[in-house]
Formats: sequence, C-alpha cells, structure tokens
Amino acid sequence: MSALPLNLVDTAGFLVADNRGRVVGKVECPMYGTVPDVPDALSVRGGFFSRHRRLVPADTIADVDPTSQVVGLRVARETIRRFL
Repeated sequence: MSALPLNLVDTAGFLVADNRGRVVGKVECPMYGTVPDVPDALSVRGGFFSRHRRLVPADTIADVDPTSQVVGLRVARETIRRFL
C-alpha cells in the first residue's frame, strides 16, 4: 500500500494501465468489501462488447491521476484476475 490514501470512489470511466503502460480497460465501478465506505477494488471492463471484467485490488494500484484520468498499476495485466 502506498503512503498516501487513494481515492477510488470517483474513478468510474478512468483508463487503467499496467506497469508496462499497456491499457487494461476502463473502470466500470469501485467495489466494496470489508468496509462499506472504502472501496477495496475496481471493476475494470476490457472492451465495449467484453463480457468479462477484471478485479483490480487497491493494493496493486500505484497511482491515480485525476487530470489525465488514468489509473496506473504496479503489476502486469496478466496477473489481474478475471471474473464474470
């Protein structure tokens, strides 16, 4: 986890890029788990017609840039789990 807390609540529509700069997809919505007010992960959709989504845990996020609307990850896109 980074020293600064990440604000994942307002990240819907942001692009997600892995540690190599490759686009993973767009944030569909934050996902809540342990605490009702703090998102634990992001649901990322790979493409417009894609049925599968990727679950991006908050501890794999390196940076959230609100000016360019990009979420940078610390890991490669192959290590992110798919669901649905």
